[in-house]
Amino acid sequence: MEYIANTLNNLVHQTAFLNLTWGNYLMIAVACFFLYLAIAKDFEPLLLVPIAFGMLLVNIYPDIIKPFSDSSNGGLLYYFYVLDEWAILPSLIFMGVGAMTDFGPLIANPKSFLLGAAAQFGIFAAYFGAIALGFNGKAAAAISIIGGADGPTSIFLCSKLGQTDIMGPIAVAAYSYMSLVPIIQPPIMKLFTSEADRKIKMEQLRPVSKLERILFPIIVTIVVCMILPTTAPLVGMLMLGNLFRECGVVRQLTETASNALMYIVVILLGTSVGATTSAEAFLNAATLKIVALGLIAFSFGTAAGVWFGQAMKVVSKGKINPLIGSAGVSAVPMAARVSQKVGAEADPTNFLLMHAMGPNVAGVIGTAVVAGVFMAVFGIV
Repeated sequence: MEYIANTLNNLVHQTAFLNLTWGNYLMIAVACFFLYLAIAKDFEPLLLVPIAFGMLLVNIYPDIIKPFSDSSNGGLLYYFYVLDEWAILPSLIFMGVGAMTDFGPLIANPKSFLLGAAAQFGIFAAYFGAIALGFNGKAAAAISIIGGADGPTSIFLCSKLGQTDIMGPIAVAAYSYMSLVPIIQPPIMKLFTSEADRKIKMEQLRPVSKLERILFPIIVTIVVCMILPTTAPLVGMLMLGNLFRECGVVRQLTETASNALMYIVVILLGTSVGATTSAEAFLNAATLKIVALGLIAFSFGTAAGVWFGQAMKVVSKGKINPLIGSAGVSAVPMAARVSQKVGAEADPTNFLLMHAMGPNVAGVIGTAVVAGVFMAVFGIV
C-alpha cells in the first residue's frame, strides 16, 4: 500500500496543476483566445494557430523551450527557436513571400514606393518612444520594427542587434499585430478618410511585361544590397523567391518555396515564437511597454500611409484612393485585403486590391531597408 501511495503521490506532483502560477493560467487563457480568433473568426490562422499553440505548450510545460546545457538536452521548441536566433527562418519566410507575391502592381505604379515609405514613419515613432521609455538604442531599434507589422524582419533585426533577450515579446507583438490587421486598421482608415474618399475608383493598372517582371527583382537586389549589404539575407531572399516565380523556368522551385517549404517554416517559426511567451518571460513591465509601443507604432504607420495617400489624392486630382496608403505596412497581403474590404464597404463595385498590393510590396521592401539602416547606424556588418 505504501508503494501505491508513493506512486500516486509522485504522479499527482508531476501534473501541471500543482506547478503552474496564476500567470501561466492567464497566458493559457490568452492562447485559447488567439485560437478562437484564428479558428472561429479566421484571423490569419496560418500565423495565429501555431503561435497560440506554442504559447499554450510553454505555459503548461515550460521545459519545452529549455536551453541546451552541458548537463541536459534542450526542449523540443528550443531547437526551433535557435533557427530564429540565427535568422534562418525569417530569411526563408521572405523567400516564400517573394514566390507567392505578384510584384506587378508595384512595377506598374512605381509611385506606390512612396506610400510604402510613408508607412515606415511608424517605425521611427516607436524608436524615439522606446528611447523615451528607457530602452537602449539597439533595443529601441529592435522594438520599433514592430511598427512595420513585419514579424520576420523583427526577428532578424533582434538577432543581428544582439537583443535576443527581448526577441520573444517583439516577435509575438509583431505577429499578433499582423494577424489583427483586420481589427486594428479599419477604424484608423475610416477616421482619416471621408465616405467620398473611400468611394474613389482608381484606373486599371497598365500591363507589366515579362521582361519587367524578371528584371525587377534583379535590379532591386543589386541597388538595395549595394547600398545596404546587411539587407541581403532578407531582400535577397525576397527577390530570389520572386525571380523563381517570374522567370518561368523553375516551376518546381516556385512551388516548393511558396508551398511546402513556406508552410514548414511557418510551423517552426510560429510555434517557437509562441513558446517564448511563458508567464515568467512575458508578464513584466518591459514586455508590456514593448507591446504598447508596437501597437502605437503600427497604428501610426497605418495613419501615416493614409495621410500620404490623402496628399497623393490631392496631387493626382482625385485619382488615388487614400485607403491604399494603409497597405504600406509590411503585412502582405493582409493589409491590401483590408484596403479592398474597407473600400468595398463604401462601394461594392470598388476594387482596390491590386492597387493596394503596390504599397504593400513596397512596405515589405521598405521595412527591410529600415532594418538595414539601423544595422548600419549601429555598425553591424
